Amino acid sequence: MSSAPAAGKPAARGPSSWAPLSARVFRSLWLAQLGSNVGTWMQTVGAQWMLVHQPNAAVLTSAVQAASLLPVLFLSLPAGVLSDVLDRRTLLITLSAVMAALSGVLTVLTAAGLTTPAVLITLTFAMGCGSALMGPGWQAIQPELVPRAQIPAAAALGSLNVNIARAVGPAAAGVIVALTGPAVVFGINSVSFLGVVAALALWRRTRTTAGTPERLRPALESGLRYVRHAPGVRRVMLRSALFVLPASALWGLLPVVSSSRLGLSAGGYGLLLAALGVGAIVGAVTIKRVRTALGTNVLLALSTCAFAAGTAAAAVLREPWAVAALLVLTGVGWLYALSTLNTTLQLALPSWVRARALAVYLMVFMGGQGIGTLVWGVIANEAGVPPTLLAAAALLLLGCASLLWWPVHKVTGTLDRTIVAPWPEPALTLTPAEAAEGPVLVEVSYRVPDDRVPAFRTAMSALSVSRRRTGASRWGLFRALEDPGTWIEVFEVPSWGEHLRQHEGRITGYDAELVERARELADGTPVVRHLLPPGTREGPGAPEEPGAREG
Repeated sequence: MSSAPAAGKPAARGPSSWAPLSARVFRSLWLAQLGSNVGTWMQTVGAQWMLVHQPNAAVLTSAVQAASLLPVLFLSLPAGVLSDVLDRRTLLITLSAVMAALSGVLTVLTAAGLTTPAVLITLTFAMGCGSALMGPGWQAIQPELVPRAQIPAAAALGSLNVNIARAVGPAAAGVIVALTGPAVVFGINSVSFLGVVAALALWRRTRTTAGTPERLRPALESGLRYVRHAPGVRRVMLRSALFVLPASALWGLLPVVSSSRLGLSAGGYGLLLAALGVGAIVGAVTIKRVRTALGTNVLLALSTCAFAAGTAAAAVLREPWAVAALLVLTGVGWLYALSTLNTTLQLALPSWVRARALAVYLMVFMGGQGIGTLVWGVIANEAGVPPTLLAAAALLLLGCASLLWWPVHKVTGTLDRTIVAPWPEPALTLTPAEAAEGPVLVEVSYRVPDDRVPAFRTAMSALSVSRRRTGASRWGLFRALEDPGTWIEVFEVPSWGEHLRQHEGRITGYDAELVERARELADGTPVVRHLLPPGTREGPGAPEEPGAREG
């Protein structure tokens, strides 16, 4: 947030909502993604409409959406690790080509009349696996394409992209399916992935990863450790789950509402989805002003209430035009909620762990949508569609009320997450032979006057979270009985390589502030020691340089 302008000077305006599109690479990838999203929504309509007249339609149509989303639960984390460790551009090109091939197979089988419900759900699941593997990498490249100040606008444009596709794709698919059948829309989706391949191939990405790439298992563990010790990130995950689990009922059951309750054709169902998309476009255009005026938590509350209203409308109204009108409001709420959660998280994450943390977010949001869709479909099959949708609307309102107790933290997304290097390389007499040697025990000794002890302990409590977030598996603070003015901070890092990564690229500006705050409360320079198990193999070392070393 910028400070108030000086007297007599006009307030500085933030970046335009459309500013990211001025960047050539962002623009080309955005347009390619728009084509792919249109194709994906066309395929979704075609797939669901193939099943809407089958016995147990509520379960089957929900199963199609669940099949596309559930792979996020078990693939998102490995995908996040791969996106942080490997070249994201190459990974995305490969996966996009695989997705094009899978959609091509579905096209051929459908044209030949061989696509049974089981085949359709199986291939949808396979493509869901591809989407799950692509998701963290696609999210993580966004801050590489635009300046930090434009990240909120880029996130809003990303949501706008999806929802323009939602407005155009289903309506077009409804017409095409009615005229020719679903095979054509499946073929269009296959071709759309080739546009993504071309746009990514033309992007000459600047490699920003320093040092030796992390191994997969330690990278996974460090990513989960970061999320576990980042309170603001955890709260965003909680808000995502409380919203998407009940919201998924409308997405999963809308095909059945359209066919059995409203008596609409494939084209009518496409228009209902288009109404959601139009609302989301309105939301994307207005979100910057609304978020500035209302703030994050009020905006999330209004978004949740709007989605609850649309869910209830689908349960009780019989007039298609009335349902469509309320679905426009519902689309606004969906965009506001999704963009707010995504933007807050993007701004809260440092680059070194961004894809891994976003993978956890995608597990919660998309995985929650997949589980919720399947569960609501089963419930609707037993209890009926209207009672199920009304129950989901009630849960949305309860989730809205929970903002009183579990709001998004005000500082989330505002802290300095720029990577800095406040710690020089440790100068040691002996060094471990391998990066995997460990664990490493780091001991930092402080001299703290009695009158500063309360402030010092408060500062160290905040620093303990930072140490764990950046690599420490254990942390403790101790006071010397022989010399009460001496305080010893001890933290354990799983390996020597992990500790060097703390030096090389994990400390953000905010982490450095926490270290400096603790040091300012101590007299003199803290004394640091690095301790390893006695069986550690030794490599070449250098004599210790004069002066203490932090970390």
